Amino acid sequence: MPLLFLLRLKHTLLPVRVALPEEVRIVSVLVATGLIEAEFAPVRPAGRDTASRIATVKRITEEGLAELAQMSDAPKFVKTSMQFARGLRLM
Repeated sequence: MPLLFLLRLKHTLLPVRVALPEEVRIVSVLVATGLIEAEFAPVRPAGRDTASRIATVKRITEEGLAELAQMSDAPKFVKTSMQFARGLRLM
């Protein structure tokens, strides 16, 4: 999931703010692995569902760009399906 988020960031104009809690966690993972640079700021809670932090993604690092390059070099899998007894299919 973090690599898919990194791919999304590649196609986004940076800097960008991230407020959804699950995305802020992904940003923290990407920062910890050195793939992006970001700043975190606390948010005053206005309600129970309010995010506790906001992340501002500044840039994708050289390591992050290298990881994205590896992702684009990965072989593309052909979509196949398997036929089972009684006409059931797995896709």
